[in-house]
Amino acid sequence: MIRIILENFDSPQALGLFALIFIAAVLYSSVGHGGASGYLAAMALFGVAPAAMKPLALSMNIMVAGLGFVRLARAGYFKFNLFWPFALGSIPAAYFGGAWQLTDASYRAIVGIALLLAAWRMFAEHNDDMARRHPPFAAALLLGAGIGLLSGLTGIGGGIFLSPILLMLHWTTMRESATLAAAFILVNSVAGLAGYAGSPHAAWPESLWLFLLVALAGGLLGSELAVRRLAPAILKRLLGVVLIVAAGKMLWT
Repeated sequence: MIRIILENFDSPQALGLFALIFIAAVLYSSVGHGGASGYLAAMALFGVAPAAMKPLALSMNIMVAGLGFVRLARAGYFKFNLFWPFALGSIPAAYFGGAWQLTDASYRAIVGIALLLAAWRMFAEHNDDMARRHPPFAAALLLGAGIGLLSGLTGIGGGIFLSPILLMLHWTTMRESATLAAAFILVNSVAGLAGYAGSPHAAWPESLWLFLLVALAGGLLGSELAVRRLAPAILKRLLGVVLIVAAGKMLWT
């Protein structure tokens, strides 16, 4: 097993890195996301070795999304009949994607633009009381597979792609979307990390536990906001902010 040694983690730069990871975990978990795009951006900014970024992001995703899912599900927002068709398509795709490495800059640009468009929709539409319709099975399966593959390739759990689609098509309420996204991110991240672990280029950072601890602390605060503190309209605007930040990182890093 290959292990990556991360240096200078007793420096002021390390404090800045962990502060950004904590903030990302709070912000993303408050809307049911794992936060991988924020973690990747923070690690890139502070010069973490590229080989360490994917396993770190997937591992923190599992921690934060798992925590958020448990708390939101206990509050009664999880709908298994809505979730399972997406998961059925996404899990095998995320596993295979996790075994591959993605370096195509044009893909980053396309995803960044898509996230900006989704963010605009979050700010443009504030009615959370519109009629809901159940997603067609085939559409959910294909959408789950496509996002699952992207999730495995990039190290991002996929909720940031799924949530805007669920809301724009009126398939869920805001909190149902947050709960489904958390569950979706959790299964995708587990599958993606499993695929990564079985690949020839798998490598494990020695400081993984420290990243997980910081992300867990942020996730605890963010999941509390998701369950008790924020109204659906505020959650929708917050999701728009998350999408804009993620789009900026994809387009300009």
